[in-house]
Amino acid sequence: MTVALMWEARAVTGRGEDLLAWARAQVQAQDRAFSVRPLRREILRAPQDRVLVITWWDAAYDAELPELPDPDGELLNRAVHRWRFESVGQGA
Repeated sequence: MTVALMWEARAVTGRGEDLLAWARAQVQAQDRAFSVRPLRREILRAPQDRVLVITWWDAAYDAELPELPDPDGELLNRAVHRWRFESVGQGA
């Protein structure tokens, strides 16, 4: 089964690049700290200083998987959002 973890945060206005750098550093730290790796990972950004990290895993839906922590509160405009999805296939 493929499970996707989504982590999304919105930085304080004007701190989007700082949040993006923080997320990249966290991903690198996880790669050093954990032997398990995702099948795929993407880091995205959007207007309003938002950053999204999506990882795809070959794991059960309820598997214990490494997730990004919350950054410093001074960097955030609001609480981090997290979602977990399971793949139901590709195509229309």
